[in-house]
Amino acid sequence: MFRYIVVAILLVAVGEATAQRMPERGLVRRGNRQFKREHFEKSTDLYQRALQHDSTSFEAKYDLASAMYRTERYDSAEQLLRSIVQDTTRTERERGEVAYNLGNTQFAQQKYKEALSSYRYAMRCNPDDEDAKFNYAFTKRLVQQQEQQQNQDNKEQNQDKQDQQGQQDKNEQNKQQQEQQQEQQQPQNQEEKEGEGQQQPREGAMSPEQQEAMLQAIQAEEDKTQEKLKEKAGVIIRGSKSW
Repeated sequence: MFRYIVVAILLVAVGEATAQRMPERGLVRRGNRQFKREHFEKSTDLYQRALQHDSTSFEAKYDLASAMYRTERYDSAEQLLRSIVQDTTRTERERGEVAYNLGNTQFAQQKYKEALSSYRYAMRCNPDDEDAKFNYAFTKRLVQQQEQQQNQDNKEQNQDKQDQQGQQDKNEQNKQQQEQQQEQQQPQNQEEKEGEGQQQPREGAMSPEQQEAMLQAIQAEEDKTQEKLKEKAGVIIRGSKSW
């Protein structure tokens, strides 16, 4: 729960004069009435007007941060509370209240570690603040769960990277094996192709030497035949016919 301070300003005869000299107090008081009615936009306007008169007003800043928290302007509320949480002119109890609300604005923005620090400071200022103790314990457990989840996510991410690298290594190894197999098959294929270009001798075929001997024998026979023809042609002589 976000807590706020109601600045009680008693306007008696002397107070009337004070209110005239310090109009920011009257504006804060009017803002508090609107805040109690849950008219947070109206109370915001009144607190801002009070700060225009006194930009250092602790009460106006604190209550304006409360109104901004209710309208979900968490970042603006956080900035206001940061500006007064270390105000040494205020009591420790007041600084503890500021730290508690600061933790709530940070928690609403999921700034859990920062909220944890603010709740711790609130407990140091107000050791009896049960709400601060509860919020601190709850936020601490939430931070621990987040850290465990982050560690688990990192572990799974690293495992995924290892699996991916392992698959890449396996693919590379398979590629190298395929290349080696192709290199080994190339000489064998070349030998097979060269073997295909050489005609194997047929069964019963003559060797080159036998073919040469046969040609020589045929040539010798032809030479003999030519000699015989030459002899016969020279023998037959015919002259003129006498009848």
